[in-house]
Amino acid sequence: MKKLLTLCFTSLLAAGIATASPKAKPNSFVGNISDSMCGAKHMMPGGDKACTVECVKGGSKYVLADIATGKVYELTDQKKPAEFAGQKVKVSGTLKGNVITETSIEAAH
Repeated sequence: MKKLLTLCFTSLLAAGIATASPKAKPNSFVGNISDSMCGAKHMMPGGDKACTVECVKGGSKYVLADIATGKVYELTDQKKPAEFAGQKVKVSGTLKGNVITETSIEAAH
């Protein structure tokens, strides 16, 4: 009887683990496309766009900077953010740690 209960419990546990991996829901994040060196505050003259572009040319990565909270999120896609450098955007995607895997980026108003 004890073996039967152990077997049933193990089977239920394994079934629960197999189905307990729901996919992460996409979320929306609003902020400015910036660079990993400057984050939420740009130092170079010429405005946010010019600073972001120059820093990325120098080896920084594109990030999403939430100016209101000061949080900076890494972006997995480094091509799409280029067209929005220095601009306020809405990013849809999944967040893991401080990294957003984007499904879309669009201008925000």
